[in-house]
Amino acid sequence: MRSLLLAITLLTSAVLSAQSARKYSNEFLAIGVGARALGMSNSYVTTVNDVTSGYWNPAGLTQVSTDFQIGLMHAEYFAGIAKYDYGGFAANIDSASAFGFSIIRFGVDDIPNTTQLIDADGNVDYDRISSFSVADYAFMFSYARKAKLKGLSYGANVKIIYRDVGDFASAWGFGLDAGAQYFHKGWKMGLMVRDVTSTFNAWSFSLSQETIDVFTATGNEIPENSIEVTLPKAILGIGREVKISNKFNLLGELDFDFSTDGKRNVLISGDPVSIDPHMGLELGFNKMIFLRAGVGNIQKVTDILKNDKYTYQPNFGVGIQFKGIALDYAFSDIGDQSDALYSNIFSLRFDIKKQVHTQERFN
Repeated sequence: MRSLLLAITLLTSAVLSAQSARKYSNEFLAIGVGARALGMSNSYVTTVNDVTSGYWNPAGLTQVSTDFQIGLMHAEYFAGIAKYDYGGFAANIDSASAFGFSIIRFGVDDIPNTTQLIDADGNVDYDRISSFSVADYAFMFSYARKAKLKGLSYGANVKIIYRDVGDFASAWGFGLDAGAQYFHKGWKMGLMVRDVTSTFNAWSFSLSQETIDVFTATGNEIPENSIEVTLPKAILGIGREVKISNKFNLLGELDFDFSTDGKRNVLISGDPVSIDPHMGLELGFNKMIFLRAGVGNIQKVTDILKNDKYTYQPNFGVGIQFKGIALDYAFSDIGDQSDALYSNIFSLRFDIKKQVHTQERFN
């Protein structure tokens, strides 16, 4: 019965989200990629300079220092029930431009489907139990270029969304992101606009008559094909790197997320625009070992005594970089710090340089 309720809840959630513009649409794309950024509480749109720029700010691809970069990340949430995976590739086209590709998957697998547990004669038949997955995919194609104005770079993403609920429902979506970075006298400024033209997901449902009967018997609404709209979100950031000594450097960034989908429980709550600030720090030693920390997800909550107070979510991380390989770790969460459901997140980055082959001729 618990599995049956889970299946119905997942389908109902899909139906509820597929009603024009709503809060938290395609929210799996708000989690973030790369343990470096997650350790800094997602404060990364200004200082990002590697393969993960395809997600954080495509303009950062112009800062990739090697010919190619490959990035990988795996994370698990809710005691391993949900899996979150990322892979990215970036390459320089020439001295002024670069491109990248990113893929993200967030899913729950092997969910028991008990909608057919009872046969037509009212008998319980466990052989009729099957399983399915609920997964969200994003495919991002990125391009970035340095502007003629010194210190300015800009870029854009074309993203394709695919969301799948077993054999019950699926959705295809399309959207655009745009970003820019500007460096001036040691200061770094960045702007990232997600879903700049809004992102549209077209949901289609294919329910068997038996499943429709289950929905009817349990009082659930029968889902219909519909369109889900994700409204634009802008992230504005400012950062700076300070050289403490010959071997120590300190990097800091402060970001402000401007959401446009209605009132949210963030530090500056408004309708339709809410502002969510967060910040991160990175202490580097000899450009090899890094310690990171960040603060975000600042919310106003009411306790059992009806007293208002503010809560926040701290994140932590470490990293090591050696001979073109970077291994990063973050102790982070996806936003429910009240339950302290933190996860251990690892990511890898590989820097690849072209091999130059020479051939000597002997006469």
